[in-house]
Amino acid sequence: MCIFLVAAARLRVLLASAAGALDQKNMTHTLNPASPDFAATLASALPDGIIETASAGYLEEPRGRFKGQAGVLAKPRSTEQVATLIRLAHEARVAVVPYGGGTGLVGGQVMPDGPTPLILSLERMNKISAIYPEENVLVAQAGAILADIQTAAETADRLFPLSLAAEGTARIGGNLATNAGGTGVLRYGNARDLCLGLEAVLPNGEIWNGLTRLRKNNTGYDLRHLLIGAEGTLGVITAATLKLFARPAVTGTALLVVDSPAAALALLGMARSLFGEMVSAFELIHKQGFEFLSETMPEVRQPFDTPPEWSVLIELGLAKGMDPQAGLETLFEQAAEAELVTDGVIAQSSAQAARFWTIRESIPEANKRIGSISSHDISVPLGAIPTFIAQAGETLARMGEFRINCFGHVGDGNLHYNVFAQAGRSRSDHDSQRDEIKSAVHELVDSLGGSISAEHGVGRFKVSDLERFADPAKMGAMRAIKAGLDPHGIMNPGAVLR
Repeated sequence: MCIFLVAAARLRVLLASAAGALDQKNMTHTLNPASPDFAATLASALPDGIIETASAGYLEEPRGRFKGQAGVLAKPRSTEQVATLIRLAHEARVAVVPYGGGTGLVGGQVMPDGPTPLILSLERMNKISAIYPEENVLVAQAGAILADIQTAAETADRLFPLSLAAEGTARIGGNLATNAGGTGVLRYGNARDLCLGLEAVLPNGEIWNGLTRLRKNNTGYDLRHLLIGAEGTLGVITAATLKLFARPAVTGTALLVVDSPAAALALLGMARSLFGEMVSAFELIHKQGFEFLSETMPEVRQPFDTPPEWSVLIELGLAKGMDPQAGLETLFEQAAEAELVTDGVIAQSSAQAARFWTIRESIPEANKRIGSISSHDISVPLGAIPTFIAQAGETLARMGEFRINCFGHVGDGNLHYNVFAQAGRSRSDHDSQRDEIKSAVHELVDSLGGSISAEHGVGRFKVSDLERFADPAKMGAMRAIKAGLDPHGIMNPGAVLR
């Protein structure tokens, strides 16, 4: 009984301390720079060639919003070397910024402020370790490039369905750290849903050996799901066990013209009634995307002489013996009769289907070349998509004249809602409005029960938005978890929490 009372008293003290820390809403810690002496300590503990000075390529992110600091760069070749690096950083109180493919769009991979960090690149840990086709399982190191994993799965006559525009350079560790989405979420889920197990190094340098191939493992807290989506703030993912799927026997692809986002949703419902869960992708495209492609990437072939106001890119993955073209023709006929579609093109070959996907995957690059005032990766309940698009347009129209490119994975409620200056004007003309625009869009998303980050993560770019819109209890729990696992605050400081 006495032991119980002492333990309970200690627990009350711990909870009170945690509550005090949470009231402060401050994850700031005193950290030391990655000094030459620290670099020398790392070099002496590791084989030659692991430690370098960070070059420019590791200090940038694709949108140019953040610039990192030229600290120490480490390129380990094994999990044990990662553990040594993290342990020494923990002891020296030096910040660690995990670096995957550098494709993240919210600044999670660069640290612009504070003492110079240790940048930890997983690029050399890029092996596909094992494939178990009969289990639909693949094991890969965290530095494996997403496209290489897709190819390895295809070689084994399997499918790894995570697919996104940056798959040629993005690495699976970063995909998991941000819980990446992409075009296959409608059928297969996010990165989180495609992972069975993880190997990771925790903030004190311990290795967690969670690289299981089990699909049922009901033994306490699931650290896998805690680390996925944490953006390197709770540890470094070093390897993953991934789910594979049977490849669809046949696929069909079409670009269908719809009158409105509401018609697109109705078309999705009709497609699911016809094909069930065999609808692999359902992408909404606004005419502004086609116009930006014509302006910046004229080499991308387009199927329509005049870009439609709204169109849908749909892909079916069907079972053996099914006819995808006949299925898409039936869908078009029924949708036309219901006045949901007015035109469309059904791919007659895999090459033509690839051209349709090239259009969709080139839109982000066209956006980048134009240069947005404010870009938003948001999600709302499916039924709220038409309301969001209409109300957001009305809100922005009251602020000024803009071009809006709204596109995305409408099948799972994820829209990329990007705001641009009118032709002939510079986005810098609207610098003073950037925060106002972002705030207006995010407030509308929140009012509709949506999320201000659907698939890109929080990084450093959306920390203030997370603090503003997230549930207070959730934020308190996140801070408590961070403090418990990373008491010195060395793991990717400034990302997700501050």
